[in-house]
Amino acid sequence: MQNKTAGLHRAAKTVFKHLANDNIRNFNNTNDTASMQKSSAQASALLTLLFALTALSTFAQKIVYSEVDEDDSRRMRFEVMGKISGNFLVYKNSKSKNYVSVFNNNMEQIAKVEQDYIPDDKLINIDFFPYNDFTYLVYQYQKKKVVYCEAVKVDGMGKRISDVMTLDTAHIGGFGSNNKVYTAISSEDKSKLVLFKINSRNKEHYLITTLLFDSNLSQMKRSQFTMDMEEDKDYLDEFNVDNDGDLVFAKGKRANNEVIQSSSIFYKAAQSDSLISVNTQPEKIFLDEIHIKVDNVNKRYFLTSFYYAKKRGDIEGFYFYVWDKATKMPVLQNSLALGEELRREAKSDNSNVKTAFNDYFIRSIVIKRDGGFLINTESYYTISRGNPWNRFNYLYGMPLTTYDYYSLYSPYYSSWYWRDRYNTRQNVRYNADNITILSFNNDGKLQWNSVIHKEQFDDESEDRISFQTVNTGGQIHYLFNVDERRALLLNDFTLSPGGEIVRNPTLKNLDRGYEFMPKYSKQVSSYQLIVPCYYRNNNICFAKVEFN
Repeated sequence: MQNKTAGLHRAAKTVFKHLANDNIRNFNNTNDTASMQKSSAQASALLTLLFALTALSTFAQKIVYSEVDEDDSRRMRFEVMGKISGNFLVYKNSKSKNYVSVFNNNMEQIAKVEQDYIPDDKLINIDFFPYNDFTYLVYQYQKKKVVYCEAVKVDGMGKRISDVMTLDTAHIGGFGSNNKVYTAISSEDKSKLVLFKINSRNKEHYLITTLLFDSNLSQMKRSQFTMDMEEDKDYLDEFNVDNDGDLVFAKGKRANNEVIQSSSIFYKAAQSDSLISVNTQPEKIFLDEIHIKVDNVNKRYFLTSFYYAKKRGDIEGFYFYVWDKATKMPVLQNSLALGEELRREAKSDNSNVKTAFNDYFIRSIVIKRDGGFLINTESYYTISRGNPWNRFNYLYGMPLTTYDYYSLYSPYYSSWYWRDRYNTRQNVRYNADNITILSFNNDGKLQWNSVIHKEQFDDESEDRISFQTVNTGGQIHYLFNVDERRALLLNDFTLSPGGEIVRNPTLKNLDRGYEFMPKYSKQVSSYQLIVPCYYRNNNICFAKVEFN
């Protein structure tokens, strides 16, 4: 690639030199203004090309690996925390000990600090909320019949710089178990943090407690309210907080692992104790998974889902609902059927195009400043011996569980980090295929769509399949592994604002001893990504990917 670019660069210089000489001759020998303007335009275009080629020759994604810590086995639990005071922080849990590893810009580990204030064997869950010069660790643990939710502030060297702050406690009854009680979420600008828990002792009336904090973890509001529920049908999901501290969440009705038959969103203003309920689902369509995205710029909430025309039918397209905070009214309610041409392109094989999106899942949503939106979807499914693929069993068989033994309910899975990545089903192959990207205007009309074709599978776990996006402002990068000659190589595709997909040259400094886990990576700045890796299939280390 470098040789090819250098050759183009030299050719452009030569042509530009000849064109410049022609312009001088034209200036000396003629007064033809049109000819001179034409030559000038040609020179300007070629100069632009020359600068573009120069930029291309200097543009390269760079990878820097951390040294392998022998204590970091592949079974270690970890999470990338973020970039704090110029350093990259990674949380590690190994042998019931909790650490924060600190890496400098060269990915050299300059500190590894044990977080000895966290109980070694009683930790249930931990979340991280990074800022420029510190990060909050919000964790929960159980002691006898009480679950404690606490927080500390940690600096860019991994050291605790605050007292332990108890945010809330919950009494869990007679049996107890290490299960997640609290969920912590933050606003987009990190100015607000909400902690909530749901008591489901009364199966028909859930008691929901919410605590709103500012960026100093000073409590701004504590609220309690009840939610009428129909046992084994109703469920709560997709809690979000906006930059004003207002809370929004979804409620759906689904019986026997079927599609969603009816759905609503509930809105609670930051300083209010009451809820506003809004029915979001029209009759005669059925929804799949509900996704809510906060639009802080336009003060709106965006809800979307795949939809079906009948129960356990084929996915027909997308359903959109946008609710405006100021007017308390919907500004968009629309369903869009996906066309046959898109279905053919999105399908991984030549089977029935009607089923093209039956194994697709919505991965992320990007809200545009004008109220339009971009949706990333991925084909993701499992194949097991003797059992055909069934979306409904896969999607709805595991997730939201009411824990009867202590009557507290969490609407989310715990973070991936607390799932045992090796408690996998035998004789199961995990598959992650094409990525389909769709852009819509603020009226919910499709502007363009693009497909990144890939085929990924793993018989051991889901760690090395799927993808991660990096938004660098002018374009979005899509990173995922590709099997090339029995080696997994990290590939980089970029998406332009107009929908053009470009496969970039192979990333520099790829080493065959490393296998990336892009789905667990985290964007830590406008141009940097920290990616966990397996090293020689035995240990875990971390790599910094820079997009220049």
